[in-house]
Amino acid sequence: MMTKKIAVIGASGYTGAELIRVGIGHPFLNIKHLIANSNAGKTIEEVFPGFQSFNLPRLESINSFDPSSVDLIFCALPHTTSQKLIKKIFGTTKIVDLSADFRLQNPSDYEKWYGNRHLAPEVQAKATYGLTEFYRQEIQSSMLVACTGCNAASGLFPLLPLIEADIIDPENIILDLKVGVSGAGRVAKQSNIFAELSEGCQPYNPVWHRHLAEFDQELNKHSKANVKVTFTPHLLPLNRGILTTIYAEGDPDKVHKTLSLRYQDEPFIHVLPMETIVSTRHVRGSNLVKIAVFPDRKGNRCKIFSTLDNLVKGSSGQAIQNANLMLGLDEKVGLDLVPIFP
Repeated sequence: MMTKKIAVIGASGYTGAELIRVGIGHPFLNIKHLIANSNAGKTIEEVFPGFQSFNLPRLESINSFDPSSVDLIFCALPHTTSQKLIKKIFGTTKIVDLSADFRLQNPSDYEKWYGNRHLAPEVQAKATYGLTEFYRQEIQSSMLVACTGCNAASGLFPLLPLIEADIIDPENIILDLKVGVSGAGRVAKQSNIFAELSEGCQPYNPVWHRHLAEFDQELNKHSKANVKVTFTPHLLPLNRGILTTIYAEGDPDKVHKTLSLRYQDEPFIHVLPMETIVSTRHVRGSNLVKIAVFPDRKGNRCKIFSTLDNLVKGSSGQAIQNANLMLGLDEKVGLDLVPIFP
């Protein structure tokens, strides 16, 4: 099979680096362009020394890049910046966007949650939500796939099958999420430096976190009821990883059986035997999701644990999984990544 030429826009960020790391080992992706305006002219190993000796292209400015020269573009830019660029280049080649700019189908929801008017509503109407295991057919034929937020993915994988099967109370769902600091991006902020994070844990955006918009959109799309989850994220002094604890009203055995049947043929989502402890360490560096179910001491109530690597299955790995589908490749190719331990 011929290789597919790709470009990574935003190559000097965390998700850009992860796209490069996974892309290097992909047998059918040829990294032709690395775009990073702030580091244009540098070699990638000057920014990420770990990429020495891999014969990667030099970082370049977006102004020198021809989108039609590649088969697919990964856009790993911050929200608002991403939509401005994609509005200009949409239609020239396939795009996988890792920002939040095209996740919300209603542009007014984007304005509500992100505080900015959507600049490309006509492109938004053609975007596909990139939760791979639920939108494969749409992704295969899409020109623009908007990858799911990492926090949202961690909660949606266990919740969507249960909401669809109507076996948990849709009005009584609580998500308590812990996430590593790489989820905040690579831009230097006082709140993200070592001395501010080490030996501590704190909630952030506990009332109006932006990923609530994705929960509202996707859960209500798959439910007859009006679903509004309670969601509190916490920042942990970890480089990467998400662990989500979900509290729900429903029979634990039915919950476990429903999830097991839904994901029994999914290569990257593993539903573990009842009452199995999961950890971020069990998925670190991989494209895997691990889900576990525990009964609560209260009858007809359960605890569901979901863990994934926010930089891989929560972002860049998911992006490559979607790109595989868009390019007519085996969905799993290049993503056989064994978790790193310790």
